[in-house]
Amino acid sequence: MNLASTANAYKNQQIMTASPEELTLMLYNGALKFMTESVQAIEEKKYEKAHETNIRSQNIIREFMTTLDMQYELSHNLYEIYDYMHRSLIEANLKKDAAKLKEIRDLLRELRDAWAEAMKRARQDRVGAAVGK
Repeated sequence: MNLASTANAYKNQQIMTASPEELTLMLYNGALKFMTESVQAIEEKKYEKAHETNIRSQNIIREFMTTLDMQYELSHNLYEIYDYMHRSLIEANLKKDAAKLKEIRDLLRELRDAWAEAMKRARQDRVGAAVGK
């Protein structure tokens, strides 16, 4: 087994055993990675790669939009943010605008960090509840 197939097997195992919360965090991290790759590709004038990685980011943002539980007010607010991000990614892709991509990446990083903090607090609450029993 070569290194690449070992890494893929490990990544697949991570995905298959992850909780929904962890999968969401992985998606955030993936979108951030693709946005960074797209910015770099634009700066290197590798426009096909920039397009491909931007599309991957768009797909993740669209997944976030379609999986929101719209019975909560927070979901409506997140939908508006994701919609803005999605439209901005399309615009950045058409114009090969690295600055716009960086803006969206920074916004997504804030959402990712808030998600990671919420996961941490929920885990602490579960541990506290288990200890208190």
